[in-house]
Amino acid sequence: METLQFLSDGFGVAMQWRNLLFAFFGVLIGTAVGVLPGIGPMSGVALLIPITATLTSGLDAQNAAASSIILLAGVYYGAMYGGSTTSILLNTPGESSSVVTALDGYQMAKQGRAGAALSIAAIGSFVAGIVSLLGLVLLAKPLSALALSFGPPEYFSLMLLGLCAVSGLAGKSITKALIMTVLGLLLATIGIDNVSGVSRFTYGNIYLYSGLEFLTVAVGLFALGEVFRSILEKDDGDGKIAKVGRILPTKQDMKDSTKPIIRGSLLGFFIGVLPGAGATLASFFSYIAEKKISKNPGKFGKGAIEGVAAPESANNAASGGAMIPLLTMGIPGSGTTAILMGALIMYNVQPGPLLFDDHPEVAWGLIASMFIGNVMLLILNMPLVKVFAKVIETPAKYLLPIIIAISIFGVYAVQMNTFDLLLLVGCGVFGYLFAKQDYPVAPLVLALVLGPMIENNMRRALTSSNGDFSIFVTRPISLFFLVIGVLWILIPLILKWMGRNVVINDEE
Repeated sequence: METLQFLSDGFGVAMQWRNLLFAFFGVLIGTAVGVLPGIGPMSGVALLIPITATLTSGLDAQNAAASSIILLAGVYYGAMYGGSTTSILLNTPGESSSVVTALDGYQMAKQGRAGAALSIAAIGSFVAGIVSLLGLVLLAKPLSALALSFGPPEYFSLMLLGLCAVSGLAGKSITKALIMTVLGLLLATIGIDNVSGVSRFTYGNIYLYSGLEFLTVAVGLFALGEVFRSILEKDDGDGKIAKVGRILPTKQDMKDSTKPIIRGSLLGFFIGVLPGAGATLASFFSYIAEKKISKNPGKFGKGAIEGVAAPESANNAASGGAMIPLLTMGIPGSGTTAILMGALIMYNVQPGPLLFDDHPEVAWGLIASMFIGNVMLLILNMPLVKVFAKVIETPAKYLLPIIIAISIFGVYAVQMNTFDLLLLVGCGVFGYLFAKQDYPVAPLVLALVLGPMIENNMRRALTSSNGDFSIFVTRPISLFFLVIGVLWILIPLILKWMGRNVVINDEE
């Protein structure tokens, strides 16, 4: 009953006219971000942080935080909806979690069933969003209560687990992901040490005393990095767009899609809860599961509607599931949730077990707004499928200058100094180079956010144990997190090594 009361209060916050507008514009922009190939939710959320700061400048801290996170979260789960459009119509995923959707979605489009594929993707996304939100409502308070029992050693180990999880699953090379994680941790040490007051890696530059501005690094790596890639590689996206045709799915389409949508929603939600797993892994697992279950697996890859319904449901459910560790434990499980966490911290709202007690209007307002946002997305996506399909045709010569302008003005508005603009351009160059060499940026962003918290909790734990490092392995929960983190890194390496040995033995 207490949870229902909190949720009711959250709807009171979400139904304010200002927050309704923020939710609407968030999901609208998010859908457009998902539709545009290559931008993705991380870049979209990073770009909009300075804009939300400007829009909420006249509000008190609590209302500003609630309104901003409602808009930014709308961009996050809205992008999951929109990502399917390019996959189905253009065979070009709008973001990584829609890669699997392209396998059958584009085949359906070539068969003249693009409208049915797009509408099933929208319906599956809506159902998955509601399922994940119900899970969030039911699990948020119990998990936050559990997290309250954690001390510094447990938090240190849990944050290391989050880094290991992202490092183990980001990109094709675990080694490259670990390099990026360490680089993020190194960048997080720049600035004045809170305990000793000693400056670290500032080299006499006064702008570095407060550390690297999270927003500048995120916008540079994601948004400007993508701009440089588009310009230097002349990525004009000249593929042929399939015609949309009939929008509403047939009764048979709905019958074939119902069970995959439910299974994909549940699987995606539980995968999303795991730090570092994310929507991409959820969509792949869901697709593989449906293919295993199917009585006719040969139809997958040839236009099976189950191959659209399951992964689209899974990636949307995963975005809702990813909010649980972020809100209840303060552990972002993906690059996008790391950016959302950075946005909350900018408003002096610390995600974690005390969030639901200290800032209930922010936490429950966000959850309630996600219910409303999912309804808005269904209403937007069903009739406007053909309109969003047109967004794909936006010429790069118009799109790229807009992204550059938003990046520069947004970053300058935060600190009002030219050093941040130079840092922005530098991060953009490195963002392009990292992507070109397949170095994943998500672990770096996550490490940059978690680095100061890992350091603080490590210091607090060692202070309480008089410098004895064994405190991290003698406390059961802390040891459990550390073991899981090590296994998360080692198991893929062992499986890869075993696979290589099998290949060698076969050749012999």
